[in-house]
Amino acid sequence: MPQSVFDHMQQMGHEQVVFCHDPHSGLNAIIAIHDTTLGPALGGTRLWNYNSHEDAVVDALRLSRGMTYKAAISGLNLGGGKAVIIGDAASIKSEALWRRYGKFVNNLNGKYITAEDVNTSAKDMEFISMETDFVTGVPEYMGGSGDPSPFTAYGVFIGMKAAAKKAFGNDSLAGKRVLVQGVGHVGQYLTGRLVEEGAKVYVSDISQEKLKQTTEKYHGVEVVDNDKIWELDIDIYAPCALGATVNTESISKMRFPVIAGAANNQLADENVHGPMLIAKGIHYVPDFLINAGGLINVGAELDGYNRERVMGNVEKIYSRTLEIFDLAEKEKMHTQAAAMKLAEKRIKDIASVKTRL
Repeated sequence: MPQSVFDHMQQMGHEQVVFCHDPHSGLNAIIAIHDTTLGPALGGTRLWNYNSHEDAVVDALRLSRGMTYKAAISGLNLGGGKAVIIGDAASIKSEALWRRYGKFVNNLNGKYITAEDVNTSAKDMEFISMETDFVTGVPEYMGGSGDPSPFTAYGVFIGMKAAAKKAFGNDSLAGKRVLVQGVGHVGQYLTGRLVEEGAKVYVSDISQEKLKQTTEKYHGVEVVDNDKIWELDIDIYAPCALGATVNTESISKMRFPVIAGAANNQLADENVHGPMLIAKGIHYVPDFLINAGGLINVGAELDGYNRERVMGNVEKIYSRTLEIFDLAEKEKMHTQAAAMKLAEKRIKDIASVKTRL
């Protein structure tokens, strides 16, 4: 029997799931709130043409759970939430859709705060902001921080350098062969930093247009067919597209020492594939740790935005990455489990603080 929504919620520890429908605009959205112990649930809205409604539900639940851990391990006073809108981004977007969605967000009275994600932009957030104050990542001309992608990419770059120090003995990426899988906003910004550092960068994507943009912008970057990425002789694999690319089949083909990328939910099954990576000697930087730069950036809007403070907080990903590697070795666990342990400890500690007089 297929699992019900409540089965999934109970297994992952969710507080609330909201289904939103508007026939006029074509809106079909799911807002998943995982945990609000540390504060309101902040997480982006993803627009994707899912194969089924169940796939959309599971994605929203997994992504929102990841946001809880991301905020906790980053030291933010935020909970975990995420939303998905079902549809084709090329045809469904409209002012009416975003404003209707903004009303649904507003009805949650601040328990969930939205932001950008896959196939959504600062302009979309502007439409949402016409109906609710519970939105971040609005354009800079409106007083927001704009596109969070550069901060996400910088955090991935910083975490990648820490992983390089662990795997190779120093954190220089000059001369390192790096595959960036997925060159959307984050992937392109990451590619730029890697090229500037002197790395040899390979890129892959399902979009020929994005590949063209990337190679025209950054000279020396080499395009690799998606079917041949596991044949590459590389040092670092950076998954920056959708999740679950680290799975039983792909791990069996991997020939590199480091995984450090921006995608959410990179491990198809953390309990299975985390240990498999350890057994194969691959250094994996947990996704919710390394890709937290965007959340750190939009979260700063809630307290009065300061770019220098944001950059300083994103740079802490370096030391946290090394801390996770050390804890994983000490406790004889895979790095995803080590990162989750630290995040869960903070949530438990703060919950204890809030329940005492």
